[in-house]
Amino acid sequence: MTQIDPTGDPETNRILEPPFVPAVAPSDAPPVLSVRGLSVEFPTDDGVVRAVDDLSFDVFPNETLGIVGESGSGKSVTSLAILGLLPKQARVRGEVRFRGDNILGAKENTLRELRGDRIAMIFQDALAALNPVFTVGNQIAESIAVHHDLPKRELEARVVELLDMVGISQPAQRAKQYPHEFSGGMRQRAMIAMSIANDPDVLIADEPTTALDVTIQAQVLDVLERIQTRTRSAIMLITHDLGVVAGVAARVIVMYAGRQAELGTVDEIFYEPKHPYTRGLLASLPRVDRRVVNERLHRIEGQPPSLIFVPSGCAFHPRCPYADLQGLCVSERPPSVELSVGHCSDCHFAATLDERPVRP
Repeated sequence: MTQIDPTGDPETNRILEPPFVPAVAPSDAPPVLSVRGLSVEFPTDDGVVRAVDDLSFDVFPNETLGIVGESGSGKSVTSLAILGLLPKQARVRGEVRFRGDNILGAKENTLRELRGDRIAMIFQDALAALNPVFTVGNQIAESIAVHHDLPKRELEARVVELLDMVGISQPAQRAKQYPHEFSGGMRQRAMIAMSIANDPDVLIADEPTTALDVTIQAQVLDVLERIQTRTRSAIMLITHDLGVVAGVAARVIVMYAGRQAELGTVDEIFYEPKHPYTRGLLASLPRVDRRVVNERLHRIEGQPPSLIFVPSGCAFHPRCPYADLQGLCVSERPPSVELSVGHCSDCHFAATLDERPVRP
């Protein structure tokens, strides 16, 4: 089993056996969403912020793809770029193909037809996303009525069905209540109900369990799993919580400074990580099997870089314990090396990482 502790203590950070069975892996079907060479820049007074830098990936039907990384790695900007929700000053390049059609830069009318119907999103802050002056039921009904002309009785029945589907008790009564009358977990589930109202092909979940306690978090993830089983939607799960990814995702993209660091299945990322950043993230996880009770968690040295002044070569090299600070790591951006089918690492030494010495 691969050791991922860059400090050299193999017992401290050996990966546990997976407690969950991951979601369905990609099938032979074509991807429902294909992103190629996506780059997003924001001009500012201090310089150009390169929020996403040449990112490419596919999402397949009935698959859950996890996107992880520290704050500022470009996860949420990627999702907003896919939906065309970035501010006008953003410079966006590349391709975003939905069912084969490039929707990046499409007309607003075209995107409005897709948003909430074929591609839906669960936003981070459910309280901010819900309108406080309308009932929860009215807001869910509106998300349906925008795309489908249903009689009022059918619309009301559909709202109650959706609230029941996401596990809200007494859904008929709850539909008449306002967001402030819901708990945090209930608001998050109401947001999920709104996002799945039209059985979308792609569901983008941006930090859907942030600020929720462990019990509610498990309930929300269970709702997402049941929804995927019912609708066969593809799910993009954006999170910084590797424990969440381990439980529900089939494949994982690890992002750093707007770039892909590693891409692979959950087993490959957790058992055979081939990028120093991935190993650092895994080593930072709290563990219940640590031999020393009061042992401090490992931390990745340094801070994520400014996206205005991204380091040359490999963006992670100033923090990397394996970096060659006199050679390729500083001077050349690493290519994406395919270590096995579908397992890629953007590291100059990906194939020989286990043999490299750790810098003091």
